[in-house]
Amino acid sequence: MGWRTVVVNKNCKLSYKNDYLIIRSEELKMIHLSEINMIMIENGMVSITSYLINELANKKIKLIICDEKHNPSCEMIPYYGSFNTSKKILNQTNWSKEKKEQAWTQIVKYKIHNQAMLLKKLEIEEYEKLLEYEKQVENNDKTNREGHAAKVYFNLLFGTDFSRDKPDNTNAALDYGYSILLSILNREIVSKGYITTLGINHKNEFNQFNLSCDLMEIFRPLVDQVVYENRELAFDKDFKYKLIDLYNREIEIDDKTQYLSNAITIFVKNVFDFIENEKESIILNYEF
Repeated sequence: MGWRTVVVNKNCKLSYKNDYLIIRSEELKMIHLSEINMIMIENGMVSITSYLINELANKKIKLIICDEKHNPSCEMIPYYGSFNTSKKILNQTNWSKEKKEQAWTQIVKYKIHNQAMLLKKLEIEEYEKLLEYEKQVENNDKTNREGHAAKVYFNLLFGTDFSRDKPDNTNAALDYGYSILLSILNREIVSKGYITTLGINHKNEFNQFNLSCDLMEIFRPLVDQVVYENRELAFDKDFKYKLIDLYNREIEIDDKTQYLSNAITIFVKNVFDFIENEKESIILNYEF
């Protein structure tokens, strides 16, 4: 799997030749597809050949298109992610309620723990409140410790006046980072032969990415960290590049150094193995 995130923000033509992405503008640039993890097109005047699109789909390279405000508006998801997709989808529809609840319980615990560790890294002493919430998580999070922890967490990060419902720069930056994170999860789920619509906990009939929303939870604090560290800056192109560059970041995970995109691959596989193969736990945690 590649590691590069390619951002295209100038008028140009994108095409394919001999396993290379060809970028034609004032000058010619070539990038081997094996190096690319994601391509984000920010300029509405960019043209792209269907041959290249097909090759990106075959190699499971994420393609994201942005709107006129440079916010992600759509993505490419291939029809076929695995040779046995039909079998995987049948398995997914038959996942047991018990295993899904157990998986969601572990995901919530991981998410709250990682939120606490971010607060600790930022020297916010009240992080211990979240560790208490982590201990209180019951099966399937029946008492909604996730929601209570989130309120305390965001207030400690961005102040007591902060609300996720406000249309401000902080929320715009969070939403931008989360949308890219969601796209990466979509790619991983589809590449393994599953569909994003059928979730573990999320069940919104209007959300075609319920499963992706479930699995992205533990990685949200990584986006939160970038937004917190740049919270005094205007939410402009440079800020967005900092969020995009997050996915080239290396993190310590299970005592190994991995690019974030590789860590997500490992995590998604662990979740599916846990649900389908009677694995005892979803083993994954990362260090900031």
